[in-house]
Amino acid sequence: MAQNTSKMTGGSTAPFAGFEWMIAWRYLRAKRAEGGVSVMTWISLIGITLAVAALIITLAVRSGFRYEFVDTILGANAHITVYDAGRVSDTGTFARVISDFDAKAARLAEAPGVIRAAPLVKGQVMASSSSRNAGVEVFGIRAEDFNQIRRVIDPEEGYGDINRFSEGIAIGAGVAQELGVVPGDRIRLISPNGTKTAFGTSPRVVAYEVVYVFRVGRFDIDRTRVYMPFAQAQEYFNREGLADEIEVILDDPEDIEDATARIQQVAGDGTIIWTWRDSSGAFLRALDLEDNVMFLILSVLVLIASMNIVSGLIMLVKNKGRDIGILRTMGLSEGSILRVFFICGASVGVIGTVFGMILGCLFAIYIDQIFAVVNYLAGGGVWEPERWLISKLPARLELGDVLSAISLSLFLSFVVTIFPARRAARMNPVEALRYE
Repeated sequence: MAQNTSKMTGGSTAPFAGFEWMIAWRYLRAKRAEGGVSVMTWISLIGITLAVAALIITLAVRSGFRYEFVDTILGANAHITVYDAGRVSDTGTFARVISDFDAKAARLAEAPGVIRAAPLVKGQVMASSSSRNAGVEVFGIRAEDFNQIRRVIDPEEGYGDINRFSEGIAIGAGVAQELGVVPGDRIRLISPNGTKTAFGTSPRVVAYEVVYVFRVGRFDIDRTRVYMPFAQAQEYFNREGLADEIEVILDDPEDIEDATARIQQVAGDGTIIWTWRDSSGAFLRALDLEDNVMFLILSVLVLIASMNIVSGLIMLVKNKGRDIGILRTMGLSEGSILRVFFICGASVGVIGTVFGMILGCLFAIYIDQIFAVVNYLAGGGVWEPERWLISKLPARLELGDVLSAISLSLFLSFVVTIFPARRAARMNPVEALRYE
């Protein structure tokens, strides 16, 4: 003790010296009967832990949503779609079809940043099997182009024989479930724009074998999409020698503005360009708005949890008034007193932040298992894919999000600790000892 006293009275000391940490530690672990505030310390610690964990979980789910949406958009859809501006035919009907689709696709494939360009035939029809019906959208595409659609040909999610695509059709898992079919079964596709006869247009009904079932993970794709060989789709939709559009896949989909200008220049006049941001921009803007609002709300939650540290420190300063007076008379400076109580409050913030980081990261990593238990206990219905357009709740831990949560928590914890610590440092030792 004499050694510690000599250190405290021996003139100026280095900031955050060992005796300052020792005093702060004794105050933190003191029981209430000894003038400590252990209950408030535990409340502050738990509050910071839960607030940081909630912030990390929210940021992880936010990042997971964005990644899942963008990945399914980019992995199962064209990054840029090229349409013909359209023209009026000799019969007076308006048609938006591409006649020189192979030549135009070849030119687009040579453009900088383009991985591939493929012509498509598209149409909406009714799919039927036994007594079940479902409205679907048919994509007519060549086998070599179909085999490059990353999310569709995922072997872990799809089943069937993808190599037999030229012999039948590939359907989404939602379509297969709705119609009650599996690979090897046959379904009928019914188009109202069929064969023209003397008595009017007769609907076209053709049966196709299901050779492959894919699962992209987005409800609006799995539940509606059907892929058909390009030549068969041309025949089925009366598009002999024509294509409805050309889909373009880029090596950097995020660089969509520059790519659009290059594609427009190559495609030439009389074409319309439609990008993945045009089709999904509303989703992304909604996510951005929700991200900012949720981060702001949870930041307030972290601030409220940090304010518990202020309450605990104010009580600690009040209970330790006699100790502060004695330490000041022994030679401790105002700076040393300030640092002692700053260490008390900041330590609670640091420990709570670390525990919150661990809890939040573990929750985000095992969120599927946690939601499976919650869904089981709730009797189902917790997660509705048709409402959220993705098949499961995504969570994606990113270092930037975790560091943002940690930085915010530490910053608020350190800032709010300064005010009660300064109050303790400015306490008059004479007033503190007058009634002792």
